[in-house]
Amino acid sequence: MLHERYLALIQQNKYIYSLTLLVVFYILSQLVVVVSRKIILRLTRKTKTEIDDLIVRRTNKPISMILLLVGVKLALLPLGINEGILNIAGDIISSLIILVITYIFIAVFGILIDNWDKRIAESTKSTVDDQLIPMFHRFSRISISIIGLLFILPVWGIQIGPLLTSLGIAGIAIAFALQSTLGNIFGGISIILDKSVRVGDKIQLDKETMGTVVDIGLRSTKIKTWDGELVTIPNGKLADSRILNFIQPEPPVRIVLEFGVEYGSDTTKVRKVVLDAISKLPGLIKEPAPKVLMTEMADFALKFKALFWVENFDIKFDTKALATEEIYNNLRKAGIVIPFPTRTVYLKEGK
Repeated sequence: MLHERYLALIQQNKYIYSLTLLVVFYILSQLVVVVSRKIILRLTRKTKTEIDDLIVRRTNKPISMILLLVGVKLALLPLGINEGILNIAGDIISSLIILVITYIFIAVFGILIDNWDKRIAESTKSTVDDQLIPMFHRFSRISISIIGLLFILPVWGIQIGPLLTSLGIAGIAIAFALQSTLGNIFGGISIILDKSVRVGDKIQLDKETMGTVVDIGLRSTKIKTWDGELVTIPNGKLADSRILNFIQPEPPVRIVLEFGVEYGSDTTKVRKVVLDAISKLPGLIKEPAPKVLMTEMADFALKFKALFWVENFDIKFDTKALATEEIYNNLRKAGIVIPFPTRTVYLKEGK
């Protein structure tokens, strides 16, 4: 009986009715927070991933805010407010609800991107996350914010069809204007994802461009040459170039050293002397084993190639210079002559 009287009182008094609605939805909003923290989080902690825990923590308050805004909107209806004011208030509340939902999507996508970043960091030593993750975060925020705005505009009576058409035409014009920049950005993304070039790699693009990669950005890549000069190359051009990478796939580097000896030399002795000289080099790798091959009987010399591997590219040039000196000295000590370029000219005396 008392319950029926209370319900009748609420229905008769619009202010009490509105206040009751507001209190009910406020209680529901707080209940969502309590349930998510006390029950749902307890369940998500039993899973193998932290994604669900983070999503629950980041979204429970926004969801409670949505319930509270819905309660405010419903509580305004029985008050008999002027229709124009009521419509404006309803549009404001609807816009706020859409903004909160947009925030929820941004938070969820941010958690998913960060989890992807964490998995990459655990599985590889690549710096791909340092380059791409901030870009993905910005792109997701901007994209979701634009979608949220497109939902808000119709609430205020703005037709988005003509607006989307105008934006499409403007987007095409902007894409043509930024074609080079976009090409460099996508080139940078492809370089980072393919891992064809990494910071610290020693690369050669052409005869003039050779050095160490010091930075890979979204628009350009910086290479420090052997002379200490800094060369900046657009990523679009770099992605389409033929790249000689001295570091990848493995650090060891092969050295090829050509030399010649005079005709009449003992080729077996030549190979032994040169192999003895190579075996004393610092940083030499035993496997694959060094080789000395006779490659040509040239005009004035027997041509040989010494092939051997060293530990890494950093010592390649110093080791090659030292190997050249050692081979020369050992050949000279062994009495094996390295000939000058010569020509034999026969003169036929005319009558």
